[in-house]
Amino acid sequence: MKTTWHQYRSFDATVQLLLVNQFTINLGFYMLMPYLAAHLSEGLAMATWAVGLILGVRNLSQQGMFLVGGALADRFGYKPLIVAGCALRTVGFAALAFADSLAALVAASAATGLAGALFNPAVRAYLAAESGERRVEAFALFNVFYQTGILLGPLVGLALTAVSFPATCIAAAALFSVLTVLQLRKLPENRGTPRADRPALREQAGTVLRNRPFWLFAGAMTGSYVLSFQIYLALPLETERLVGNGDFAMVATSALFVVSGLVALLGQTRITAWCKRNWAPSRCLVTGMMIMGGAFLAPMLTASSAPASAGPRTALAIVPLLICAALLAVATAVLYPFEMDTIVELSGGRWVATHYGLYNTVCGIGITLGNLATGALLDAARAADFSVLPWMVLAVIGVGSAGALAALARTGRLPAAEPVTVKV
Repeated sequence: MKTTWHQYRSFDATVQLLLVNQFTINLGFYMLMPYLAAHLSEGLAMATWAVGLILGVRNLSQQGMFLVGGALADRFGYKPLIVAGCALRTVGFAALAFADSLAALVAASAATGLAGALFNPAVRAYLAAESGERRVEAFALFNVFYQTGILLGPLVGLALTAVSFPATCIAAAALFSVLTVLQLRKLPENRGTPRADRPALREQAGTVLRNRPFWLFAGAMTGSYVLSFQIYLALPLETERLVGNGDFAMVATSALFVVSGLVALLGQTRITAWCKRNWAPSRCLVTGMMIMGGAFLAPMLTASSAPASAGPRTALAIVPLLICAALLAVATAVLYPFEMDTIVELSGGRWVATHYGLYNTVCGIGITLGNLATGALLDAARAADFSVLPWMVLAVIGVGSAGALAALARTGRLPAAEPVTVKV
């Protein structure tokens, strides 16, 4: 923790504020979103299809608009898009507190998703621009603040939701309103791309879309997002299968996220420093992906086990799943700073937010398709009594993605030169 604090203090006030902003963004988001489905289905007695529609609209409005948000940030500066996104999420969360019709809930959900599309690429591009040659260190800290928000958000939200879900919405909206004002007053203006150097929006998008090395890298890295997302899908489902639906299942599922968050909080800066000192960025990417694939070997140990009865055997049953969660967090700690830096390198320092936006969209599509495939695999494995199949496939995805990254490095498609300067 001391190392993390000293690194945080070593950056200028703008980087520090961007890191605090990201922590607050995740804290507010995860205070509310894990409990939205239960509020819609139980509190408002909505049909399952309606709940799925509302949640799906939020995801689609965010993933589908990342490219637009990034392109706007590159053209008009990062600060306006960050402030606009936080202000819009304030409105969206406040609306969720009072909306009770399908139309109002869909609109509020779409607003919260669009807000993320506005500020996410801008925050990352601004951080890359401000941290200069220390981008890798800055993104390591970014992941610490990011994961800490994810770790604490649900705990705060659980306490507030015990009072009422609208209270959680109002608290989250208040948090975003304070964040909006703070950024409006304290975040320095970013000059954006000089107006004389701005091509037509179509040309700007075309430049990014024709960046073949970037597309290859995004495709190879999509596997990491499919795998890391299993902490929300495959691992909780397997936990429930092993220990049942009771209180222990909730505790065990929460433990997966606690382990993941603690690895990032306690180990991220040390892991990044060691990797940067000993390995080339391409090797960090390949190794991180291999660790991520290897994480899914652990659940194979209990995949064929019958549900555990109460007692010590129940606790032991989830140990492989906790190991998997911990290894996924270690892999992310290895990957993330170098992944974010590589995107800047592949962009050549131009239209960085647009590249981040497109990257998020590609990975978001990969997560959606990956979740559909993983869900189908879990069902098929149970039907065929071949319970290790999903974990085998997930491990193979990790190895395959690592191989793709290694091939990109061998053919010179991953940058190995001195860091480029972000042009803003």
